[in-house]
Amino acid sequence: MIDNPNLLYAHIFVNALAQGGLAAVCIAPGSRSTPLTLAFAAHPDIQVYLHLDERSAAFFALGMAQATAKPVALVCTSGTAAANFFPALIEANMSAIPLLLLTSDRPHELRHSGANQTIDQVKLYGDHVLWAVDMPIPQIDAPEVAWRSWHTLAARALAVADGLVKGPVHLNFPFRKPLEPVDGAWPSLIGEFPLPPVVINRGRVHPTPEQISQFATLIQQHPRGLIVCGPGCPGEPFPLAVRALAQAIGYPLLADPLSGLRFGVPESVGGYDGLLMKGKPDWPEPEVIIRFGQVPTSKWLNEYLDRINPTHRIHIRENGVWADDSQRTNWFWQAHEAAVCQAIAQLLGRVPVPETSLTLPVQAAERRYWQRVTTALGQTWFDGAAAAEVVAAMPEGGNLFIGNSLPVRHLDQFGRPTVRPFQVFGNRGASGIDGNVSTALGIAAAQPNIPLVAVLGDITFYHDLNGLLAVKQQQLNNVTFIVLNNNGGGIFRRLPIARLDPPFTELFLTPHGLTFAAAAEMYGLQYVGVRGREPFCTALHNSLGCGQPTLIELHTNSTDDLVQRGGIVSSF
Repeated sequence: MIDNPNLLYAHIFVNALAQGGLAAVCIAPGSRSTPLTLAFAAHPDIQVYLHLDERSAAFFALGMAQATAKPVALVCTSGTAAANFFPALIEANMSAIPLLLLTSDRPHELRHSGANQTIDQVKLYGDHVLWAVDMPIPQIDAPEVAWRSWHTLAARALAVADGLVKGPVHLNFPFRKPLEPVDGAWPSLIGEFPLPPVVINRGRVHPTPEQISQFATLIQQHPRGLIVCGPGCPGEPFPLAVRALAQAIGYPLLADPLSGLRFGVPESVGGYDGLLMKGKPDWPEPEVIIRFGQVPTSKWLNEYLDRINPTHRIHIRENGVWADDSQRTNWFWQAHEAAVCQAIAQLLGRVPVPETSLTLPVQAAERRYWQRVTTALGQTWFDGAAAAEVVAAMPEGGNLFIGNSLPVRHLDQFGRPTVRPFQVFGNRGASGIDGNVSTALGIAAAQPNIPLVAVLGDITFYHDLNGLLAVKQQQLNNVTFIVLNNNGGGIFRRLPIARLDPPFTELFLTPHGLTFAAAAEMYGLQYVGVRGREPFCTALHNSLGCGQPTLIELHTNSTDDLVQRGGIVSSF
């Protein structure tokens, strides 16, 4: 007889998650979560990652889920611990990243009673999760269907998180004391109460032959078009499929740095941000725009797409989530992106590019852009030049995490397309600077044999210093952090508020005077502080080959950054 139903139910739940393929959980320690913590710790098929800070734990799980494209679970105790998951789950919801939020709670009789560490956790996250369940309290005399429900709820939660629309799912677990094993029999529960896996299959949303025929006819009637791939495009087989589509129909492919198509698809177009800054580009207006993924990073590309008047604006997303802040899309396809590309390319085949295609003028503008930018970057040094050097140094098959604020914009503008493939990650769903360190480390932990370079601004890095503890705890030797330290929020210099000082410097630029050598020492990272191109490139090269976690702090000046960047882009 088992005298602690909490442990039995937790075992049943965790075992069902493992049966469904869950491989990793991030646990923030606490008392009320003891049954779940013990169940995960005892399961041989689930890797446990411990984090002392719930916010960092959540972003670490977010990074792991980004890297693996599979759900990762999170466990915390009751009270404000659960609230600290909120920033990461918002990003997961906005970026369609599968997470399981398993929050522990006081039993119902203690809610709304003033009991210690008790808040209202029922539907705590509102509409920011795909599904929320307040779990039943484990009872030893409950009917068998009660613990079977925990088994099926685990399978269903995984299926929802990893469904057609991916994202976070919240399950709230009220536990009565005792929370720990009473008779010491907990380890023997493994393998008991076996339940068969609950298999939940999902098919694909494929276009009909009639839809493909209609699409192909439209393209044939409009040979002048562009393909725009924003952040969050699908993984394989989509990159090969959209590349084949672009070649078959003669539409240039504009690839956001976070699309998965700029680095490894050499014919992709990456200079559009600089080319479009002055308004009208060096090519005729397109008749058709075909979009994939989320809203592009580039302000200038988005303004261009809003300004032009094509006959058709087509957006293809299998999950059906709208991503057009200008509200210009007039034909939205909810269909498997790769299947659409493959079908169109196969139907039309490889045909000569029409003379009216945008391919030749766009490619000519792209060549001119990179010739001039490469020359200019070699003659000056600022944050954008550093981003270009990172792209040049990235190893084939490596991982690059790019921080929000200025780094992602520098990568967009100065990250030249390459034949050499590497993956770029970023938190562009809500575009926050919180949790970027932990997200990068989650990616590194999910793929420990792949080198990861994380480029972050100084404010972004400071915002998540707690996350660096994972470097020690998980022995992450494949990580290089590059902190572009320009002593404050340099991106605000691009805004009109910069002309109003005071209060600009004190309340927006916020110079802090910090350097991060002590933080590197505290968390066990090798530290290199540099100024200038040659020492930066040397430090980066050495870090990628040393097999030690490294922090490279590049000291720059945000005023010079603005001037140097402006001088380059003004020449177009």
